[in-house]
Amino acid sequence: FETPFGKLGIFTCFDILFREPAVVLVSELQVDTVLFPTAWMNVLPFLTAVEFHSAWAMGMGVNLLSANTHNIGSAMTGSGLFTPEGPVAYHYNSETEEGHLLLAELSARPRLSPTYPPPVNWSSYATSIKKFPGEKDTFSGAVRRDIFTFTELRYKAGNCTVCQGDLCCHLVYQMSNKSKDEVYVLGAFDGLHGSLIKYHWQICTLLKCKSPDLDTCGQPVEMAQTKFEMFSLSGTFGTNYVFPEVLYSGVQLAPGEFEVLRDGRLKSKHATSKPLVTATLFGRLYEKDPLHPLRT
Repeated sequence: FETPFGKLGIFTCFDILFREPAVVLVSELQVDTVLFPTAWMNVLPFLTAVEFHSAWAMGMGVNLLSANTHNIGSAMTGSGLFTPEGPVAYHYNSETEEGHLLLAELSARPRLSPTYPPPVNWSSYATSIKKFPGEKDTFSGAVRRDIFTFTELRYKAGNCTVCQGDLCCHLVYQMSNKSKDEVYVLGAFDGLHGSLIKYHWQICTLLKCKSPDLDTCGQPVEMAQTKFEMFSLSGTFGTNYVFPEVLYSGVQLAPGEFEVLRDGRLKSKHATSKPLVTATLFGRLYEKDPLHPLRT
């Protein structure tokens, strides 16, 4: 829809995970703002509503006005006004059934804004450096049904690499306070996700395990105690469609506290203001998606 306040597009819910219609609207039809009604069930660690919808707006370089139904019994909560620079306003509440109205002023044509982010080469940095140590000391863990390759962050500071398939993920980090009963890992996943409908993910993630038992790494976690002085995450992605996520304790976003560099690094700007649950680069290889079994 052409309007006096920019070009608008609309798609619904699960559409956001696929090339058609979501990417086509932005890349080919050049919309400025996406109107996104959804009944989004929150799935940690990568697919809570405010986390992924904010990341998608940043990765695609458009405004996303995400209006989620509020049904806490179905884990459906989290709406927001998201821009290429990050969240302007968002609301997450899993305690009450009350709705919430969000108001904010956005750039109607974000591509013309002086603050519009430059293009990112998502694999530039990661392919230019040698692998950090730690790749040998890996283990497998399940994020739902996806089998990730993990390596534990054993020290308060360091750098490490973990690889799976064509994807190698690099992390440089320093924790402010390493809680003794909290374990963090660096993880990589390069493969098909889903059961009936399969689609190809490439994911690099720094995440907190549910308990000190490494078998719990990848299970849903909402709360954390460990803050980071800094982190820098990158990966050898085979796609330009990568969505940067940073989620703090209590399912809170981190507006203005991280940046994506042109060479593909997701970096903290300063020490995290809250304990970190996950920092993730979520990549989609649409061209590797198998044909839907119900499509002829």
